[in-house]
Amino acid sequence: MKNFLTDYPAPEEIRKKLSNNHLPEFREVNAHIHTPYSFSSFPDMETIFSMARNENIAALGINDFFVADGFSEFSSRSLSNRVFPIFNIEFIGLLKEEQKKGIRINDPNNPGRIYFCGKGLDNPFNPGFMNKIKLKSVIRESQNQMKAMISKLNGITEPLNPALVLSYDKIKARHARDMVRERHLAKALRTLVTENYPDPADQVNLYSKMYGGKKSNADPALPALVENEIRSNLLKSGGAAFVMEDEDSFLNLPAIIKIILKAGGIPCYPVLLDDAAGNYTEFEKDWEKLQKTLSDLKIPCIELIPSRNSLSILSDFVHFFHERNFIVTFGTEHNTPDLMPLAVTAKGNQQLSNDLKQISWEGVCVIAAHQYLRAKGMQGYVLQDGKPSFDQKRELTYLGKLVIEFFLSKN
Repeated sequence: MKNFLTDYPAPEEIRKKLSNNHLPEFREVNAHIHTPYSFSSFPDMETIFSMARNENIAALGINDFFVADGFSEFSSRSLSNRVFPIFNIEFIGLLKEEQKKGIRINDPNNPGRIYFCGKGLDNPFNPGFMNKIKLKSVIRESQNQMKAMISKLNGITEPLNPALVLSYDKIKARHARDMVRERHLAKALRTLVTENYPDPADQVNLYSKMYGGKKSNADPALPALVENEIRSNLLKSGGAAFVMEDEDSFLNLPAIIKIILKAGGIPCYPVLLDDAAGNYTEFEKDWEKLQKTLSDLKIPCIELIPSRNSLSILSDFVHFFHERNFIVTFGTEHNTPDLMPLAVTAKGNQQLSNDLKQISWEGVCVIAAHQYLRAKGMQGYVLQDGKPSFDQKRELTYLGKLVIEFFLSKN
């Protein structure tokens, strides 16, 4: 599918067309959601954009794990619904030295494991031939892990009832797209149990048997809680159906950044920040050190999922990095079974202050300008050697605002 930005007017023409327009201080944006092309709380793309319209979301970022398969549909629905599309991707990598030292990055349970995003990628997605091979290999290994976990699950469920046997192909056909993830397994098992045991009491009893006698406390009327309990008891480390990922399932960080740059994107570190007890991972607890590490790696962008964070800590952290010229974006993920609003809020559903919304809006505008310039065959925010063009950030923020306003007025 052709990138619609290719046919947009040149930068000077867009500036001329919108020179007398009043630009809003900020618009509501969400730069990070997962779609059904990986795992998502959204049943389909239509639901995503219906919610975006109802919540007056001006720009929305697709951010699936390992794949850009949803870019085409996301783009077409963005155009028909007047929601500016941001094209992103997410990887799970491994920092082996940090793993050996027990240093947690942005996965609170697995030292050395790192989640990492590419923002504002070219559409169509083209990471290069060799990188495509690497991605296919990583995806293949992840699917082998899922098949091994399904086999272990069947060893638990089949003795209880042969009707509860799971199949990779059936899970993929019914619940997933081209890639099955752990959450799909939990959803598939819950669905089978519900279909075969209509009585909620029977379901609770069955889950308790699957958990080796540990009582099931999730209300069968709340599917999201049941699926989370299945994952916690069976699929996570220590669970009877857990299978450790092979190291071939992970790319190292330099390889991930190389793929992102080749695909035209901006490397972006997703920040975990404070947990429920107000603690931080070893990698993130020293903000000065984190900023230096990211800068040394030429990573100019950070992203947060504010619903995980206390508002006061979020505000201090965001302003710390914004003052140091980082692009800052927010998202909601939506990669759990719970279907929450698209509007970004902090922990406890606290509303973000206008200054935080403006910082997030400006971050999205930089990415929008980057996508636009790349589509026009021009230099985006990241230079050819991978260095960010910090001195162009203010100019690109303004250009991005104009591009989004032109999009909203044109469609």
